Amino acid sequence: MDFEAVAKYSALHLKPAGLSLQYGTAGFRTKAGHLDHVMYRMGMLAVLRSRQTKSTIGVMVTASHNPEEDNGVKLVDPLGEMLTSAWEEYATCLANAEEQEIQSILTEICQKEAVKLNQRASVFIGRDTRPSSEKLSQSVIDGVSALGGQYHDYGLITTPQLHYMVFCQNTQEHYGKATVEGYYQKLSKAFVELTKQASSSGDDQMCLKIDCANGIGALKLKEMERYLPKKLLIHLYNDGTKEKLNHLCGADFVKVHQKPPLGLEIKPNERCCSFDGDADRIVYYYNDTAGHFHLVDGDKIATLISTFIKELLIKIGQTLKMAVVQTAYANGSSTRYLEETMKVPVHCTKTGVKHLHHKAQEFDIGVYFEANGHGTVLFSKAAEEKIRHMAKEEKENQKRDAAKMLENTIDLINQTVGDAISDMLVIEAILALKGLTVQQWDAIYTDLPNRQLKVKVADRRVIDTTDAERRAVTPPGLQEKIDELVKKYRLSRAFVRPSGTEDVVRVYSEADTQENADSLAHEVSLAVYHLAGGIGEPPQPVY
Repeated sequence: MDFEAVAKYSALHLKPAGLSLQYGTAGFRTKAGHLDHVMYRMGMLAVLRSRQTKSTIGVMVTASHNPEEDNGVKLVDPLGEMLTSAWEEYATCLANAEEQEIQSILTEICQKEAVKLNQRASVFIGRDTRPSSEKLSQSVIDGVSALGGQYHDYGLITTPQLHYMVFCQNTQEHYGKATVEGYYQKLSKAFVELTKQASSSGDDQMCLKIDCANGIGALKLKEMERYLPKKLLIHLYNDGTKEKLNHLCGADFVKVHQKPPLGLEIKPNERCCSFDGDADRIVYYYNDTAGHFHLVDGDKIATLISTFIKELLIKIGQTLKMAVVQTAYANGSSTRYLEETMKVPVHCTKTGVKHLHHKAQEFDIGVYFEANGHGTVLFSKAAEEKIRHMAKEEKENQKRDAAKMLENTIDLINQTVGDAISDMLVIEAILALKGLTVQQWDAIYTDLPNRQLKVKVADRRVIDTTDAERRAVTPPGLQEKIDELVKKYRLSRAFVRPSGTEDVVRVYSEADTQENADSLAHEVSLAVYHLAGGIGEPPQPVY
């Protein structure tokens, strides 16, 4: 290892004194001004990971739905998935090291992971549209160069596109071409093929208003528009030309505040959707004729997609094992509808995309979406081969047509990670094929009223959970108290879990009416406050 080069570059990317960061599900995220040294060091870590896996590794400079003044970085593993947990720990350790410790930490990682230093290293780099991103991605390049790695800088790109490029590269382009054009061509071709069977009457244009969160999604959709058929009419809002990234707009804003974004006028029953800042989440919504806002979130997206796939599986006569993977935050109505009406198995995991993705890999077809709109569909190799074979060889017309639709669905979905552009095209195709309006889709089932609250505690670690975070193991007596409170209300449930980032406990409740959901959430919050070391004023009732 050329420690002279490492030291020379390190001097240009000094760590601010006293700064400590943690690599989580979303990588590192904080104020952009604190990240220069982290970017440089992640460039070096990506080189080591590349040498260890003998594969291309991705480095994405983004802070997703955070405010514009923040930034962040996450590494992408060989199959386009998130960085493995052992390497998350190396990332945290390297980011927080003092200058004089860098060499020994790099050496230790190489020894532990049997990294061959003469192995060729290849790193793909991408960034979002934040003012700080260009300079920070240059710091990543310095890190790659310091350890003698090769890099390809994609410049401005969505997070899911970078995941896609890494996967394409490491499958010798079996998954697709590792270029932005290749991504547009693959998705648009699948979309055109899939929607061929949609009714072609004159008023059947697919019309959609998209809030791009003033982020990268707008740039990429503008580039992609020429590849898409004319019958898909998309109108872009919050395209980054006027306002700040994620400010009063984007999927996270719409989901949290349950209202439309700034800068988008909605006429009654118009179909709208919002991306987040790096285009890996999507939520739909509309206003009804009375002017009431309706959110169509990740649970309803998962229901729409899994119902569509299940119907096609019945048509082709295949008994492939399909499941939907949710977290405890999924609305109880969605779980009930999937299990009881659609007869689709539902599995619950801990919160965090990594857990959902991992669980979804256990099935022939795994559909997962978090309520916030981040999700995708995974097809096992065997399932994909079976479907492609039927699409080609099946003699029976109806079966072959259904298999072709499944094949195009596979090609339209970005299986590496949640992808707002890909998910939007899948949803638009399904709505067109089923002849559904956004209101009809929304009416598949009615969400149970729910409430989320936060309780400040001295130490969030006093709460430990089990059963995919749905039951509290500690402190003693808390779960018994929650069970007692839940019994007071109809169709109710509640759970508590520690935040991953701050000393607060998150409370979720559901019940037959909003009033009951609010009362239950308040009573559970008081139980947390008294039994788990609440600080400050006791929680107040929700009005």
